[in-house]
Formats: sequence, structure tokens, C-alpha cells
Amino acid sequence: MIAGQIALHAAMAGQRMAAPLQALQQGYSAWSVGVLLALFAALPVVTALAAGRMADRHGYHRPLRVAVGATMVGAGLAFIACFVDGWWRFGLLCVGAALSGVGTNVGLIAIQRTAGMLAVSSTERLRVFSWLGMAPSLANVVGPVAAGFMIDAGGFASAYALMCALPLGSLVAARYVPVVARQGPARGSAAGGGAWDLLATPGLKRLLFVNWLLSASWDVHSFAVPVLGHGRGYSASTIGLVLGSFTLAVTLVRFVIPMVAHRLREVTVLRFAMVLTGVVFAAYPFAQTAWLMGICATLLGFTLGAVQPMIMSTLHHLTPEHRHGEAIAFRSMAINASSSVMPLAFGVLGSMLGPGVMFWIMGAAVGAGNWVAKGITRAATAGDPAR
Repeated sequence: MIAGQIALHAAMAGQRMAAPLQALQQGYSAWSVGVLLALFAALPVVTALAAGRMADRHGYHRPLRVAVGATMVGAGLAFIACFVDGWWRFGLLCVGAALSGVGTNVGLIAIQRTAGMLAVSSTERLRVFSWLGMAPSLANVVGPVAAGFMIDAGGFASAYALMCALPLGSLVAARYVPVVARQGPARGSAAGGGAWDLLATPGLKRLLFVNWLLSASWDVHSFAVPVLGHGRGYSASTIGLVLGSFTLAVTLVRFVIPMVAHRLREVTVLRFAMVLTGVVFAAYPFAQTAWLMGICATLLGFTLGAVQPMIMSTLHHLTPEHRHGEAIAFRSMAINASSSVMPLAFGVLGSMLGPGVMFWIMGAAVGAGNWVAKGITRAATAGDPAR
């Protein structure tokens, strides 16, 4: 499943790097490029619940085939766009971006649901989701780097051709994932908005809110560090090293978690991560050198990198087994909506108040949100004396 996720996510990540670059080279405006990038995350918000229900009904393999098909068609449309002119080119790039985003999200929901189902304990779930959490980091290196080399060697068409072929690796890897017996329709998933009653599950709304706060923290860091570094006159390579130290810390903490999973409690780690995130954000604007910014980025990578395994493990514990896919879909909707909307909000706030104030606002929000996480503890321990 890790290999399958890397192959699927790398294809989308490579296309997400190449398509805006091609649009810029063709003379499209920055606003048009922003729309193109937003489509990778916007349409998955609309289709996530359907993807979650499909995963609940059919398990891993059918949703993965749908995901591979959508991602390949998305990259294929971008490939075709290289051979047409006018508005057709940008239109095909946009439709291809939307399909690639949807395909990757469908596959991610199926993979995360199946991983949680295969784990037999809370400790094992932490280990599984920590390993899975390393897949996007690797994919975000493999996809853009491969696309970049292909663009330099043979143009954008060759890059899209490679991105179209990459998802086939997911189908090869899926042959080694056990087939789970087909499940019946999820209770309460009938027409009439039944999926939304899942939000009444004790602790789930709190968990999703905490997840959104920490996801927005990730977004604000990715947005504000380049702005802050540019304002201080740092070179692009220096800013890249600061962001790279964050990514390295994320990968490292997800490598360590499986070794100490038996000593960890999900909600305790979440609350600690929220407090430390607030402290780091409060200190970030006072980091006047690149070295200090790198230290802040590393600490933030450790805290935010530990969050995803804790969120996913708690999500599987809180929700009924036959509705895990829908619960993951709600989380996916929140993350993709944040990735689509928050950069626009950050741009407005950053231009009005400056990047330092953005860090303080986000840090205050995350720190104050720590009290919300307290309620998750009661829900997570209900009915499970061992916890």
C-alpha cells in the first residue's frame, strides 16, 4: 500500500509542478495559475464522501482501480494539451488537474481505510499510519524531480507521459494487498444526507476541528516562510533549506514513531503538538537569522509530523468500522478545503499585516484550540478500559 500510494501521489505531484510551469511559459496570468493549482484540491472536496462510501462498500481494490484510471486520464489530458492551441490547452490542463486530484484522493481514502482495518490494535495503527505518512513526502520528491528532468530532456509532453504511466505501479503493488470480503452498504448512508449524521459520533467534530487547525498550520508555514525569508533578503536556496529542514523533520519523526508507538497516547501527543506549535509560531518572527528559522522549522516539523498518525489512529477508534471510509472522507474534505481557501486568506492577511503577524495569529489559534482536544480524550477512552 505504501508503494501504491507513492506511485499514485507522485504522478499527481509531478503534474502539479509541470502544469503551472507550462501555463506560465504560455503567458497565462498568475491568477490563472492559481485557479489551476486550486483545482487539484477543490474537486476532491466535492467527491470525497462518494469516495469514502465506495471504500466502505468495496474495500481497497475497486476504489484503487478508479483512482488509477482517473489519475491516468488526468495526466493524459495534460499530455494532449501539449498538442493543441488556444483556450483548449488551458481547459485541458484544468480538467486534467481536477481529475488527477480526484484520483489521488480516492486512492488515499481507500489506502488509509484499509491500513486501519488491517491493524489489530491502537499501537499497530500508529505504526502503520506512521509508515504510510512517509509516502507523500517521498512522492513529493519523486514526482516533481522526475517531471523536471523529463521537461528538460524532452519537453512537457514527455513529463506528462511519464506521469500517466506512474499510477500503473499502484496496480502492480495492489496484487500483494489481500482482498477483503465485500461489505454491505454503510448504515445511515442512504439518500437524505445520512453521511452527515456521522458527525454526531462523540469526539469526531472535535477531532476534525483539531485536524483542521494543524493542517492550516502546515499551510501557513509553507506560505509565510518564503514571504518572511524574501523580506529579509535571503536567497532562494536558503529559503529552500529552511523548508527542507521542516520536511526532513516530518519524515524523521514518522520514522521514529513506530519504534515508540507502545509508549504513546494519541490525544496526549496531539495536545502536546498543539502547545508546541503555538510556541514555535510565537517565536518564529523573532528568528532573525536563517539558522534560527531552520531550528524553528525543524521543531515545527517534529510536532506537525507526529500529528497525522495520531489523527488517523484516533479517527479509526472513534468511528464504526463500517463507516471508516466516510470518516476519512470528512477529514479529506477539511484538508482539501483548507488547501484551496487558506492560501488566498493568507495572501490577504500577509499583504495587510505582514508574515510575522500571520504566525502569531495562527499560533494563538492553535494554542487556544488545545482545550477542544481535551474532549477527545473522554470519547477515545469510552468503551475501551485498556486506554
